[in-house]
Amino acid sequence: MELKDFSYHLPEELIAQHPCEQRDRSRMMLLQRDGGRINDCIFSQLPNFLQKGDVLVVNNSRVIPARLAGFKPTGASLEILLLSKKESTDSFQTWEVVLRPAKRLKENDIIALNADCEAKVLARISEKKWLLRFDCAGSFDDYLKNHGRAPLPPYVKRKKNNGQLVDDLERYQTIYAENPGSIAAPTAGLHFSPEVIQSLQTNGIQIAPLTLHVGFGTFLPIEVSHIEDHVMEPEYYDISAETAGIINNARRVIAVGTTSTRTLESIADEKGVIKAQSGFTNLFIYPGHKFRRVNGLLTNFHLPQSSLFILVCTFAGTDFIKKSYAHAVDSRYHFYSYGDCMLIL
Repeated sequence: MELKDFSYHLPEELIAQHPCEQRDRSRMMLLQRDGGRINDCIFSQLPNFLQKGDVLVVNNSRVIPARLAGFKPTGASLEILLLSKKESTDSFQTWEVVLRPAKRLKENDIIALNADCEAKVLARISEKKWLLRFDCAGSFDDYLKNHGRAPLPPYVKRKKNNGQLVDDLERYQTIYAENPGSIAAPTAGLHFSPEVIQSLQTNGIQIAPLTLHVGFGTFLPIEVSHIEDHVMEPEYYDISAETAGIINNARRVIAVGTTSTRTLESIADEKGVIKAQSGFTNLFIYPGHKFRRVNGLLTNFHLPQSSLFILVCTFAGTDFIKKSYAHAVDSRYHFYSYGDCMLIL
């Protein structure tokens, strides 16, 4: 199957640069696979389209402030993107990172963060990944909390002298985020407000959390022409016995986001039964995949030729999704992380 078959045209001005002023006032497109109907709604109407006994499965992974500014031994500035922690003691932490720009860096170089913290280059792992050891006067976790920036995707532009808005630290995070570990937000969940959650629960619609830590692969394009040859990077997931029980007794399972979808489809058995477990998944969902557990999907609008767009096409049909995306462009929906969403039933 050709990657080029999963393209669409998107005017650049429709890429959302800021979140909707009020979370639950984002626009939501309702897609009904049975009949191919498309309706324009507001996210706060979500409870109206679900029924008692339905379960919304959300990803409660918390985005860490994973971007740090540093300086090479030459004095040139660079950016550090934290990927995954490899070792931690009272005096230092070792992380797998991406460095930009990494030109002329070598093993044992010292990257200065400020007077209280520095990072030593331990190794180059691959073309894009490095291993750094952070040594700080105090706790590196405290340093990260005070100096780290939200790891916004590259299509969300911020001025260099600012790097982010204060609002990004709050808004690039779901209100139910709990377990730190993601370097990108599970964006379908950004639209939920306390009021919407209360309305769902009042109507007998349960919310069941799982954790999938979104990794570096979310930023990486597919670089093969045949999608069957694409390999996803592994991401850690965890699902509790309580959540598994709720899902197994659900009327319908509505996955909030592609991360929840991939987790559920990774662990469901042939009968769609979920068991409590943790591990890593690199499941790539593309046409031909038979969904075992997910009955509905709430998701944002994704980049063309991305694994996320391909997943959505697999769930609802490529022609139907391309038609809905064309409608979204014509109707001036906002796209990507800070954009609007669609509910596919």
